[in-house]
Amino acid sequence: MDETVAAAHAGDRHWLATFDLRALPPAFYENPYPFYHALRQHDPVRRMPDHSYFLTRHADVVAVYRDARRFSSDKKEEFRPKFGTSPLYEHHTTSLVFNDPPLHTNVRRLIAGALSARVITEMEPGIEHLVAALLDRAAERGNIDLIEDFAALIPVEVIGNLLAVPHEERGPLRGWSLAILGALEPAPDAAMLARGNRAIEEFLAYLRDLIAARRRLPGDPARDILTRLIAGEADGSRLTEKELLHNCIFLLNAGHETTTNLIGNALHALITFPAERARLLADPTLMASAIEEFLRFESSNQLGNRRALAACEIGGINIPEGALITLGIGAANRDPAQFPDPDRLDLARTPNRHVAFGFGIHQCAGLTVARLEARIAIGRFLERFPRYDLAAPPVRGGRARFRGFLSLPVTLT
Repeated sequence: MDETVAAAHAGDRHWLATFDLRALPPAFYENPYPFYHALRQHDPVRRMPDHSYFLTRHADVVAVYRDARRFSSDKKEEFRPKFGTSPLYEHHTTSLVFNDPPLHTNVRRLIAGALSARVITEMEPGIEHLVAALLDRAAERGNIDLIEDFAALIPVEVIGNLLAVPHEERGPLRGWSLAILGALEPAPDAAMLARGNRAIEEFLAYLRDLIAARRRLPGDPARDILTRLIAGEADGSRLTEKELLHNCIFLLNAGHETTTNLIGNALHALITFPAERARLLADPTLMASAIEEFLRFESSNQLGNRRALAACEIGGINIPEGALITLGIGAANRDPAQFPDPDRLDLARTPNRHVAFGFGIHQCAGLTVARLEARIAIGRFLERFPRYDLAAPPVRGGRARFRGFLSLPVTLT
């Protein structure tokens, strides 16, 4: 076991003095939860070397999520030194998730209107057909990489369908998404920033042509998110061209990496906890609560960010005006004060008030779609291959913010 992880497990607080999200030890990327537990116990509102604050308690994270008036999601101040004047800066300060009302309200209303209950219900047969085809292909091979050959292919198709991106043009979408989101790590290096900026430029060039074609030939605004975003609301509210372009990029990114990770993390967890896999196979009605437990146990998105608009107090610690705050989503979801025996996968856990989708006005707008994709993908995979197992050691994604696998090879016995 890595010495730092061992120290965290043992409650040794010496390593806490140097803990820094911008300079994390390699062991953190493999297993951050011992670090989160130690921070929660000894320094739950941790003042970081850059004078930001890192929250690891569920109650503190929810309190900040709940108070959108005092804690801003706008990232213009935070991202200027990180990205400079660049495509990444323009994108991440224009998209839905990193903005406050009224822009956030307007964009979210447009997106939510296109993700109605009827539209989501109509998605189900298409997702079922896609998953069945992927499983047929897997059965022919006998072994697959659960990420590359399965989990990553599902959200790309779903979001591609929502934006009506032609099938033959979807090849670059996953690579663009990985590059853009990779730049959100606490300390991206120059190569990550270069890849992210290049992906933004290429994606924007593609979207300009796609949007121009949709303006000439609109789709059904009740089903086609892009047509709805172009048309705006009946009251005349519209997105600017820049807002339209960058929120199309956001839709792909928000729906892609997190859902890929949810499916991959869930299927890996079921290998790690074989009794829970047997439990789910014996009682498929557990699937709805199982999805919530997968979201809690191994949250796809581990970190969130806010800025204090006024001096305040969090967990007994005085926070100055303007302070940057990192919300430990993965830490909050393993808080024993909220989740008894938090490091155990319990597919029937109730209550399960996880914050994997955020909370409050910024709660994920596509959470119903993500749950639908996960339910079909995980359920159908288990029906088809109940005794799947690792074929080789999995490879973690190596990110602090987005937790998942780059590779998860399995045999399909």
